[in-house]
Amino acid sequence: MGQLLLLPDARPLDQRLGTRFFRDAPRRPGVYLMKDAAGKVLYVGKAKNLKARLNHYRVANPERMPRRHLRLVREVASIEFEFCANEAAALAHEAKLLRTLKPKFNRAGVWPGRSVFIAWRAVEHHVEMSVVATPEPGWRRFGPLGGGARYAHRALARLLWLAVHPERALAELPAGWAHGDRMERTAIPCGPAIAEVMELLDRFFWEVPEPFVGWLGARLSARTAGFERAAIATELETLKSFAELQNQPAHHRQQLALL
Repeated sequence: MGQLLLLPDARPLDQRLGTRFFRDAPRRPGVYLMKDAAGKVLYVGKAKNLKARLNHYRVANPERMPRRHLRLVREVASIEFEFCANEAAALAHEAKLLRTLKPKFNRAGVWPGRSVFIAWRAVEHHVEMSVVATPEPGWRRFGPLGGGARYAHRALARLLWLAVHPERALAELPAGWAHGDRMERTAIPCGPAIAEVMELLDRFFWEVPEPFVGWLGARLSARTAGFERAAIATELETLKSFAELQNQPAHHRQQLALL
């Protein structure tokens, strides 16, 4: 009985770009642009780790991969990177490129989606926050915003919860929060600090972000666990990137108002 000959999967991008290109790809967050031989952008994507993401494109197996994927890797002649501070900034940059370039192999995000607002309010000693298309009466709001609003809202809620619970560990966040689940509407008990927190949130969105970011940093500086400090630094970077994006141009700022 003859032995079956198993042929390796085709790797068209390895042949075209070289294995060293993938070996040396950066382990950084950012956006990647796939171009054809004429330099036209075929596809735009974002990644928390560019090296890991690009490895998904190396194998072209017609039995396991969509035809659209196979057509894309056959046409790609070069790949360029644009680095970002974090995944949230990469998402915002990707959205901007998709609306501007409208690459033929992208589907989602090519045309503007529904805008949303970050909304917040004080309820007794709690700060409630959510991301909604239409804020309810009585809520402060900032927007309209794109997909990055959800990243900013999650970072804000997690950092604020940790700042007002200095005795609680990162692992004790409310159920699902560590992965962004169950965060459509968050409620953070602030106790007697509620007035200060609301004032800092107003300034973060409508004036300057530094006081609120500095307040969070001071409150969280005592945490000594290495993994907690790294996670907090990433969340703070998300907020800073969000604030920088919203600070240009100035007409995106919303006037202080209650709906």
